[in-house]
Amino acid sequence: MRVIIVGAGEVGSSIAESLADSHEVVVVDQDGERVDSLTYSLDVLAIEGDGTSLATLRDAGIEQADMIIASTDDDETNLVICGTAKTVDDPFTIARVKKVDYLETWEHAEQSAFGVDFMVCTNLLTAMDIVRVIGLPAARDVDPFAGGKVQMAEFEVRADSPVADQTVRQADRFDSLTFAAIIRNGDVAIPRGETVIQADDKVVVIGSPESVQQFALEVAPHETPSADKELVVIGGSEIGFHTARLLEKRDLRPRLIEQDQDRARELAEDLPKTVVMASDATDAEFLAREHVDEADVVVAALENDEKNLLVSVLAKQLGAERAIAIVEDAEYVSLFEAVGIDVAVNPREVTAEEITRFTREERAENIALIENDRAEVLEIEIDAESVLTNRPIREAVADLPNGVVIGAITRNGSFVVPRGDTVVKEGDHVVMFVDTDVLNEVSAAI
Repeated sequence: MRVIIVGAGEVGSSIAESLADSHEVVVVDQDGERVDSLTYSLDVLAIEGDGTSLATLRDAGIEQADMIIASTDDDETNLVICGTAKTVDDPFTIARVKKVDYLETWEHAEQSAFGVDFMVCTNLLTAMDIVRVIGLPAARDVDPFAGGKVQMAEFEVRADSPVADQTVRQADRFDSLTFAAIIRNGDVAIPRGETVIQADDKVVVIGSPESVQQFALEVAPHETPSADKELVVIGGSEIGFHTARLLEKRDLRPRLIEQDQDRARELAEDLPKTVVMASDATDAEFLAREHVDEADVVVAALENDEKNLLVSVLAKQLGAERAIAIVEDAEYVSLFEAVGIDVAVNPREVTAEEITRFTREERAENIALIENDRAEVLEIEIDAESVLTNRPIREAVADLPNGVVIGAITRNGSFVVPRGDTVVKEGDHVVMFVDTDVLNEVSAAI
């Protein structure tokens, strides 16, 4: 495809990097330095200009474009870009927005509102990501597949975890769970039965939600949230609000701390199951007085990275079990994790991943990116031409490159445990882990 990406910030650059190998990509940005940087670092055509301008879009080749992705940091600009593109031709348009109001308007419109064919809402996506992680102890990332019948989860193994120093064979006590990968010191490897799980490893598993939950209990037995667990959301930002709202939908009763009195009052009206407190969450004495030390999970959702770092560190020092922090600047993610924050969620990365999922291989039903796109978990519906069709997995994988793990199969809506003698049928949905280096080869064979 010919894809035009408007906005070369963290989101646009990440999408461009993901698509450059398999598509003709044009990137438009008003910042000349960003344009120069992309020109030298990626195999894309980078153009300096205003993406809302019809002349700029024509320079980018809008008449020949199959898709245009509006990924600037301004909601209204992205909507104008998509609307302008539709006046010239009919490319598929994707808009990134932060405000959930725009998403709700778009979803309820009988026809594509704003000239947008697909809309990605950063604030809602981030809140959903946080809530999925809260739902599994020690989880760093969680993604549903096959309509929720399959889950992929990435767990961090701490030194005091019961599975630390166990072999994969010892840790694999669940019928419908597959150990897909172990990430150690940034290297991604496919584990064998004798592979030893070490402290600080990240383990990627694929299986039924029940088996993934059971494994989560094995990794961190004392951290599973329930109705009596203490969950604290710090910050009444849009992300903080939607995190609390989604937790309420799971019958959890979080507490939310918001400094602005008017905003706190508004949140209290909109969140009937949440205790909203109007106070400064960077005040250590207040946090101690409100027993944040007893919290099982603290979510730092303030609109400032430095404050999120501060309140997360304070919460951990007081004794909170886990801290999840919003980090707007991707360069800070490693810093947050280095000082002991359990999970750092970058909204731009979450958004880029969602858009990349949508634009990747057409046959893929769903995609999750692992370790900054070092690997992918794909859900693919098997057709008659697939190398897997009507063959036992043990035989079929011999025709696939190294770096592939069949993690789960669903057939007619039912979960099928993938074993060596399992025969894959046409129409099955297969969820597999694939190393990015062999992705094109696997996509051609599957």
